[in-house]
This record gives sequence, C-alpha cells and structure tokens, in this order.
Amino acid sequence: MIGIYMFFAALLLLLFGFPVAFTFGGVALLFGVFADGLGLFAFMPYRIASIMENTVLMAVPLFIFMGIVLQKTKLAEQLLEAMGQLFGKVRGGLAISTILVGALLAASTGVVGASVVAMGLISLPVMLKFHYDKKLACGTICASGTLGQIIPPSIILIILGDVLGIPVGDLFKAAVAPGAVLVGVYLLYILIYTWLRPAAAPALPQDNTQSRLRHYLSALKAIVPPLALILVVLGSIFAGIATPTESSALGGMGAIVLAALYGQFKWRMLYESALETVKITAMVFGILLGATAFSMAFTYTGGDTIVEELLLQLPGEKWGFLILSMLVILFLGFFIDFVEISFIIVPILAPVAETLGISMLWFAILIAMNLQTSFLTPPFGFSLFYLKGVAPPEVRTLDIYRGVLPYILMQVAVVASILLFPMLYGL
Repeated sequence: MIGIYMFFAALLLLLFGFPVAFTFGGVALLFGVFADGLGLFAFMPYRIASIMENTVLMAVPLFIFMGIVLQKTKLAEQLLEAMGQLFGKVRGGLAISTILVGALLAASTGVVGASVVAMGLISLPVMLKFHYDKKLACGTICASGTLGQIIPPSIILIILGDVLGIPVGDLFKAAVAPGAVLVGVYLLYILIYTWLRPAAAPALPQDNTQSRLRHYLSALKAIVPPLALILVVLGSIFAGIATPTESSALGGMGAIVLAALYGQFKWRMLYESALETVKITAMVFGILLGATAFSMAFTYTGGDTIVEELLLQLPGEKWGFLILSMLVILFLGFFIDFVEISFIIVPILAPVAETLGISMLWFAILIAMNLQTSFLTPPFGFSLFYLKGVAPPEVRTLDIYRGVLPYILMQVAVVASILLFPMLYGL
C-alpha cells in the first residue's frame, strides 16, 4: 500500500501549493528511502542521463524559444489578431485561432510541454488583452497543446506501435480522422459557448477605416508569414526532410528570420528570449525528472502490482474488457504519466485484447486518445502545470483547472464514439 500512500501524500502537498517538481521528487525520495533505503535510487542517474540524451526532448527548448521570439517580436500577436479579424464578427475568434494554430504547432512537435508552453506564451496574453474569460482561454490553450498526442507525428503513437507490435505508419494514418474530429468538436464547443455567453469571448474591434478587401489583404499579410513558418516546420516532418528535433531548430531560426523581416529583431530581444527559454526549459525538465523519480519509487514499492491485479481481474467479454480498461486507464491518467502507462499497463492489456479478438489498431487508437486526456486531468495533468509556469500572475490555478473540464468531457466523448462506432473512423 506504500504506492497508494505516495499518491495521497503528493496530492496533499500539491493542494498546499508546493512546487510540482519538488513535490514529486521529494515524495519519491521520502517513501523510497522508507521502503528500501537510498539504494532504490541507484539507477536514477542513468534515467536522468537517458532523459537528457533523448533527441526528441531536444525539441522542447527549441520550440519554447520559437514561441518566445514570436511573442517578443509581436508577430504571434499579429497572427492571432489577424486571424481573429478574418473571422470578422464571430465571437471567440481568438479561441478558434488558438485551436487551429495550436493544432499545427502541436502536430509539428509531438511534445506536449513545448506546445502548451509555446501557445501559452503566444495566445494567453492576447486573449487576456481582449478580456476573454480566463477559464475559456486557459482550457483552450491546454487542449490545443495536447492535440499533438493524437495528431501524427506523435510520440505516444510511436511508443504504442513498439509496445503493441503495430507499424507506426499504420497508426499515423489511423489517427488522422480521430484527431480531425477532436479539433472539430473543440471548435463547435467554442462557437456554442460564445453564443450562450457573448461576454466570455468578445469579438475583436473592427477597423472601419479600411475597405473590406483591404482589410482582408492586411490580415492575410500578417497571417501568411508566421503561418508559413509553422507549415514549413510541419511539412518538413511529413515530407521526411527533417526529424521533429531538426524541424524545431528550423522553427527557432525561422522565428528569428521573421523578426528581421518585420523589423523587430534586436540583439537585446534575442538575449532575453534565450534567457527565458533557459528558465522555462528548467521548469519543464524539473517536472519531468520529478515525475520520473516518483514513477520509479511507485513501481518499486508495489503500486504497479496493485494495478496489475486490478486489470487482470477485469470481468466480461470484449465490450466489458474495453469499457473497464478504458475507465482504468482514464483513472490512472489522473496520477501517472502516459509513458509509464504505456510501458507498464498496456503490455498487461495487450494479451487479453488479442485473446478476445480485438483489432490491435483500434485498441491502440483508443488508448492513445485516452492517454491524451491524462495531460488535462487534475491534479497531475502536466499541461496544467506547464501553462501555470508561463501564465501571468492574475491567472490562478483554479482558473486553469475549471477551464480544462469541458475539454476533458469532450475528449471522453470522442473516445466513446471511437469505441462504439469504429467504422466511422475507418478502424
């Protein structure tokens, strides 16, 4: 039961406002030493080295740098305002723009931390400037950042392909339709929400001094260069020209080039962007290392055994297994990182799924969609902490938690639709 006690101890400390990284690491150290002494953490340096040598994670600081440069040069603000202007009098234009731009950025990285932080730096100040409801703004940013977990190329799809023995290319193709549906559901929610509550996301002020044609041309001029940067980053991956890490370097360099083209480049700006990148990256990787220590201690103290016993006793035939396994993964996502679930829980579920004759491709997409939700679910949803780390002081943690709840329900609804109507998604 030590692993269960660890959960409650970490939750209590977080509720008292302790930093996330130190909470995870401290609780892991305390319970780990109590269970087996310092010898439990003998392999921790190797796990840290593995994280730091992971070339995929190198994309995190580079995409953070890209987002900061776009923010400081006001290019991102111009992009979002211009897209809002293109939507005209539609309420929630900035939120819709955030979903669309965030989907492109998330798909180009596959790293949720980089996507959420970048969109938080780009979108949140603009939405607050135009008096958007804080809950709607925060929820939209967190949800848009996590789209990279289902829209290919995606890290979780690569991991699941390896664990379940499915070609990654097949997973990428199968994930396109669910990802598109999820984006559409988000956009529909924003339109309905802003129709019911107009003050929550006011339309942008319209400039009546220009003709409509000149107005659209001006908006397109602001949109095309920054959007082209994101499309180049994404396109370089799909075309096989660059890896996500290489494309992140391309994105950082492209942001500097755009700053120069717009006459916003200054050496002081470059220095401040690099400095902020170091600070935010330290925060992101601090959380990651703390979570690694926590998962390591949880596994050793027998928490994984309790989970295994629960999953092995799942009753019912095909549908009972699918429903219960999805509920268990959803529940575990409140507390455990998606990587740990992929490597600990999924191998236990896979043989049962094969025995019941369940399509492994369908099963993998269900798990991927479910694990995406884990980034938004309190109290340990990493997207919530990433956004809080870059949010202005007036944005409270409660605003972020309340903002993501509707998006969690939408994700669960899409998972249910994939479960009940797989033929609609070509699965």
